[in-house]
Amino acid sequence: MISLKINGASHDLDLDGDMPLLWAVRDILNMTGTKYGCGIGQCGACTVHLDGQPVRSCQTPVSAATGHDITTIEGIHGKVAEAVQAAWRDLDVVQCGYCQSGQIMSAVGLLTQTPKPTDDDINGAMDGNVCRCATYGRIRAAIHQASTKLV
Repeated sequence: MISLKINGASHDLDLDGDMPLLWAVRDILNMTGTKYGCGIGQCGACTVHLDGQPVRSCQTPVSAATGHDITTIEGIHGKVAEAVQAAWRDLDVVQCGYCQSGQIMSAVGLLTQTPKPTDDDINGAMDGNVCRCATYGRIRAAIHQASTKLV
């Protein structure tokens, strides 16, 4: 039995400890906001927070998540999350939208740690979050805009 705390709720699941957290979140708990992209931790579509830090859920076994607070796109809230989501809407960041939950989770993680990021900070935090529609300029602008709401 694996116990996971996701978005503040406890879940006792009969799973193999090697199962990727992504499959537990999406397939077992039906939280489909977290996306499957590449399966090798390179695209960022599966990003969730583990104790507030962005991680790739496709490469995180559920056994490694036990005892930690897991937050998915469905569960983010608070000032930073609201600022990021508002900036995403204001700047029309989303095109196809597939990667955006992972992009938002990474942006929230960055702004939680670094409320006034430089372009280099943004590049480092968002590295590995692939956007097939190439909205990288709007993503960077939205992160900068969201940071102005955090003072």
